[in-house]
Amino acid sequence: MVFRFVAGTVADKAPIIPISAVLKYNIDVICEYLCKFIPVPLRDFTSTPHMIVIRSFDVNKPGEDAKSLKGGVAGGSILRGILKIDDEIEVRPGIVSKNSDGSIVCTPIFSRIVSLSSEANDLNYAVPGGLIGVGTIIDPTLTRADRLVGHVLGLKGLLPEVYSEVEINFYLLRRLLGVKTTQGGKAAKVEKLAKSEMLMVNIGSTSTGGKVVAVKGDLAKLQLTTPVCTQQGEKVALSRRIDKHWRLIGWGQIRRGSKTIE
Repeated sequence: MVFRFVAGTVADKAPIIPISAVLKYNIDVICEYLCKFIPVPLRDFTSTPHMIVIRSFDVNKPGEDAKSLKGGVAGGSILRGILKIDDEIEVRPGIVSKNSDGSIVCTPIFSRIVSLSSEANDLNYAVPGGLIGVGTIIDPTLTRADRLVGHVLGLKGLLPEVYSEVEINFYLLRRLLGVKTTQGGKAAKVEKLAKSEMLMVNIGSTSTGGKVVAVKGDLAKLQLTTPVCTQQGEKVALSRRIDKHWRLIGWGQIRRGSKTIE
């Protein structure tokens, strides 16, 4: 099968490069175009480190000797700042539990960086860009099977707050995306948000449910089923369940939130 790769920001002026990954046609052309014409994004090396965890694993083999056990590993992308070996780090939201009255309590995970790697390369420090594996002394049971996905990793005491309820400024799409329509027919319109309906909210690598508590104009207050470590100005994606599938209906930006108990 032959795919088309469209590069650039204006579709009319962008070159159309036919490629086939199976037959290995024009893969070198794509790589050359990416290197020569796609600008390198600006990297922030001076801010406090902020890393989104998109994978986590237990690197110990079954039956490993106690003396050879290694701590859990978190994998993800550094958005800003620099992480170095021996840095004291914190992972939020961390361990989530409930009080006797039903309120959510988040306990951050504190640790230390013992190794940094990118593919097969061992690093002394890691900068924004690409995927980084962060070796820690966290109990491997907390990191196995991607249990830390959606968490945020950074220096101890310098991470954003954890919210269980957020107020967002949102924008809805005019029509649904990815829904089959009759030939020549238009896709269904996106209905307005309704109070008490459940949405799927994506913030960073976190995917959680969000109950619409209140709506007024282009403002909405969402009660999250899982607490999220985020900050004001963070982008969110909103999806609605339609025909047994989650469909993107809009996006938004966090204005403020209600903190969880720590």
